[in-house]
Amino acid sequence: MYSYKGGDAADIVQIFKALADENRLRILNLLRNGELCVCDIEAVLNIKQSNVSRHLNKLKTAKIIVSEKKSQWVYYRLNKEIFLKYPFLLIILNNEIRKINICEEDLSLLEKFKTSGRSCE
Repeated sequence: MYSYKGGDAADIVQIFKALADENRLRILNLLRNGELCVCDIEAVLNIKQSNVSRHLNKLKTAKIIVSEKKSQWVYYRLNKEIFLKYPFLLIILNNEIRKINICEEDLSLLEKFKTSGRSCE
């Protein structure tokens, strides 16, 4: 088994499995701008809460994101440690995901959502 900056093939396989879904790429795109809760992601991507949770769980299992409970809400954000360990993730996130048209639309919708005052809190 080969190593990559202290990681192993199993880590990389989990990461690529997690990235192999358009909705998960869209979620990562949103999280580039900071932490969000499930209901924020649900509203912007227009997908069911159960699906958002399933996608977040897959990303969390791959250690691409981390979560933090604040009051009754769980907030998700990018895991900076994994991006330092696997720099290719930054290239994917900053260069490639941005090229997906719907991801740019999602960022616009997120901005509108944040300024609308709607929130789960």
